[in-house]
Amino acid sequence: MRVLVTGGAGYIGSVVSAELLATGHEVVVVDDLSTGHADAVPPGAEFHQLGITDLGGVLGGWGIDAVVHFAAKSLVGESVADPAKYWHGNVGGTLALLDAMRSSGVFRIVFSSSAATYGDATENPIPETAPTRPTSSYGATKLAIDHVLSNYAKAYDLAAVSLRYFNVAGALLTGDGIGYGERHVVETHLVPLALRAARDEGGNLSIYGSDYPTPDGTCVRDYIHVVDLADAHLRALSVGAPGDHQIVNLGSGSGNSVLEVIETVRQVTGRDLSVREQPRRTGDPATLVAANDLAATVLGWRPKRTLAHMISDAWMLEKSVP
Repeated sequence: MRVLVTGGAGYIGSVVSAELLATGHEVVVVDDLSTGHADAVPPGAEFHQLGITDLGGVLGGWGIDAVVHFAAKSLVGESVADPAKYWHGNVGGTLALLDAMRSSGVFRIVFSSSAATYGDATENPIPETAPTRPTSSYGATKLAIDHVLSNYAKAYDLAAVSLRYFNVAGALLTGDGIGYGERHVVETHLVPLALRAARDEGGNLSIYGSDYPTPDGTCVRDYIHVVDLADAHLRALSVGAPGDHQIVNLGSGSGNSVLEVIETVRQVTGRDLSVREQPRRTGDPATLVAANDLAATVLGWRPKRTLAHMISDAWMLEKSVP
């Protein structure tokens, strides 16, 4: 299969691209490099520095069989402060991509959706049938795209799968010395921030809120290894029929608190880090944990790697970067 990966120079997109290549697929990566990195595109992938709004005149000549769509703006705080950027970029960009697919005869897509579509959920673990009440423009745009995919699937015989995943961590370490991990221009994710603090030998790490209704007062999140996540994307490429849009959660089915993640970082790295408590951030739910039974049924997928595996792999890559 010849697969177009939008946002394939980013964290998750680069890992999925590498795994697609490793399993015999041909990969075409499109990324405007606004947040991605050209050197993260795996060797063997065809790369085009383009935005997803620029594909109308070229996609038809690439011989694409399916699309895995990651390209998006993804900072929750920024989305609250500048919603226009997210509605135009995420929803407008996806509409342009879908129209380019239609005109090029490409009718299969796997979409990178998000647990942010659920907002402050009242039930945990969260099933796909839970009410969707996003608390940020980021989550709202992901939910809007899910609705677009349902409409397009029914009207235009599109085969679509939305994968709503929770907190992604870890790295892909290949046997040839190449690694793919988190490298955001603006880093907001707990695991890489904690590893950087550990690497600085006692560096400071801010945590936001210690008075949540959770066992230790800090937020609880469902963490999934990026390689397990990539496996789910590969499986999703072969499920679903024309006219069908499926929404599937990806998560471990259990959660870890912020303090539990920090303690695991201490254990894996053998280093200490200082924790600095800050006020809660707007839009942060106390607990987000995925119900993942549908992923097992639809994709034949269960996560294999633990939080310790995620942090260990990410730490190995962190130490290798000057």
